[in-house]
Amino acid sequence: MNRIAARSVAGALRHGRNFNRHISTAPVVTTTPKFDAANYLHRQSATAFGSWRMMSTVTPSIQTPPPPAEKDKKEDSGSESDAKKDVVISNYWGIARPKLTREDGSDWPWNCFMPWETYEADLSIDLSKHHVPKTFLDKVAYRTVKLLRVPTDIFFQRRYGCRAMMLETVAAVPGMVGGMLLHLRSLRKFQQSGGWIKALLEEAENERMHLMTMVELVKPAWYERLLVLTVQGVFFNAFFGLYMISPKVAHRVVGYLEEEAIHSYTEYLKDIDSGKIENVPAPAIAIDYWRLPKDAKLKDVITVIRADEAHHRDVNHFASDIHHQGKELRDAPAPIGYH
Repeated sequence: MNRIAARSVAGALRHGRNFNRHISTAPVVTTTPKFDAANYLHRQSATAFGSWRMMSTVTPSIQTPPPPAEKDKKEDSGSESDAKKDVVISNYWGIARPKLTREDGSDWPWNCFMPWETYEADLSIDLSKHHVPKTFLDKVAYRTVKLLRVPTDIFFQRRYGCRAMMLETVAAVPGMVGGMLLHLRSLRKFQQSGGWIKALLEEAENERMHLMTMVELVKPAWYERLLVLTVQGVFFNAFFGLYMISPKVAHRVVGYLEEEAIHSYTEYLKDIDSGKIENVPAPAIAIDYWRLPKDAKLKDVITVIRADEAHHRDVNHFASDIHHQGKELRDAPAPIGYH
């Protein structure tokens, strides 16, 4: 068995050597094909075109939706603004405005004043009253107000709309300053004020409503707004210091300022009657605040404002007289609700 196996292995080795010798002696010829650039580009473009056709037949077309029309955009923006108006601001603290209506049942449109704060002006008040200055301090107050009128006349001349707007920005300061200082004094001395804190703050609020009305009638220019900032800053600090030194003189100055306001509004009415100023419809805020007729005009508004100024004149001259008698304001009843 061993001999047969060895013989078969030797035969296999012999045949393998002859095969290798035959292969090794055969010449190996390798040929490199010539590169044809034009043919290659033609095949590549055809392949790409075929692939594109296959993709175009398989891939579904995607249609882009047309842009919304301008009308639809306007409607959407309008609905968004209406939704914002209708939004009810909820508050964790449970603060909510009650439903308020006018006398005719329509919704109350104002947040700056409420229906119970409106009133009908007393037009029967005497507009010709004048406090004749007798003491030295009264004469100082009177001359000071007359001196302040000079630059006002030069700047505004007969533009009474702009003059009234400027006047109200100043007239709303004394009541706030006086009420604030009386409030602080009441806290320091543990004393009641006799209602004068509320009376003076009511005056300041009434003057502010005059300004809100005049702004609806007269659109101030940028330089007039700058003038308001300057005058208010100077007058507030000056009146604050004056009231700290002498409330008696401070109230007398305000009384004379209100007399000048009555004069200015009287001239305003003269220009309306003569046709120099158009008698335009009254602003809605004035109609609701003074309970004017729906067809009220500018003349009606100026008339009720002038009556308010006459009441403020009386209140401040009265306050100054109380101090002149050596008493305090809390010793006399305050004219609350006296516009």
